[in-house]
Amino acid sequence: MRIGVLCSGGDAPGMNPCLRAIVRAGAKHKDEIVGIRHGYRGLLEEEFWQGQGQSESPDAIPLIGVREVSGLTNRGGSFLNSSRCLEFQTAEGRQKAVSILRKHKFDALITIGGNGTLSGARDLGRLWEGQIVGLPGTIDNDLLGTDYTIGFGTAVHTGVDAIDKLRDTAGSHDMMFLVEVMGRHCGDLAAYVALAGGCELVATPETVTDIPAIVTSLRQFRERGKRSIIMVVAEGDEFGGAETIMKALKEAGSPFEMRTVVLGHVMRGGVPAPFDRILATRLGCHAIDVLHNGGTGVMAGVVKGRLSVAPLDEAVKPKTAETGSEEALKSEAATITRLIDRLSV
Repeated sequence: MRIGVLCSGGDAPGMNPCLRAIVRAGAKHKDEIVGIRHGYRGLLEEEFWQGQGQSESPDAIPLIGVREVSGLTNRGGSFLNSSRCLEFQTAEGRQKAVSILRKHKFDALITIGGNGTLSGARDLGRLWEGQIVGLPGTIDNDLLGTDYTIGFGTAVHTGVDAIDKLRDTAGSHDMMFLVEVMGRHCGDLAAYVALAGGCELVATPETVTDIPAIVTSLRQFRERGKRSIIMVVAEGDEFGGAETIMKALKEAGSPFEMRTVVLGHVMRGGVPAPFDRILATRLGCHAIDVLHNGGTGVMAGVVKGRLSVAPLDEAVKPKTAETGSEEALKSEAATITRLIDRLSV
């Protein structure tokens, strides 16, 4: 089976271990694994990884050899590179992709990325007769059909490491830090970082950010002798980012001097944590198994510790419900937010 593999959208720690697993699991089936560089853009430009593996087919398309993925387990980023591609978002771009896949006689395609990547895979599958399996590679943990996405665990670790350092400065200066983290419209990353970092406050899209109530809590903290505060803010919070919330808190009479820190893209980098290496390896192997069992149009994931598949149509649906709704209040981010509130005294 000739299988193309690409990474698209934002990079995530664990993409490289996932690619390693795909190549080596495919080798057991004698699959031809073709690396497509720079995501969908590379597919449209026919930019294939120039590996040492050789194909016996007439067009001699370059393959990724098993030795070329050695040592990828502890490397962040994506050795195939990644990008966003506006052309692929058009009907003409996707039809061009279909023509290229047919031209090079691909049987299947594995796409590693987040919501945009898997949405593109879904749309491509409506035009192309080959098999398509998506893998959840994003730090945002915002895809349905899997409990955790590749890169989420490492991003949490990165965020907590930053919180630990900021805590020293906050304590030295009797200060409050508002730390903005990624996550798009999902608050899982913010909630996990806040809980693991021992933070006093967190703002997520799944809960209402009540500025007067927060100021009341801050005054109570001050009265109890608390001298420093860390608040984690999800970039997709309905009230706004860290700067917007800090301005509102100042206007509402916050008793603490405040500063903001936006972690941003630093959360995407770094050596993959063991959790992500394991998850990525399991899912990479799982994707190969799904293809050989005839699966297509699905995302491979892990639910309650078990390997699973979910239709791409379902996987890319918004994970978060409207703020304050019954569905949102049942979400993990909302549950953790309530837990943090119980611990903040």
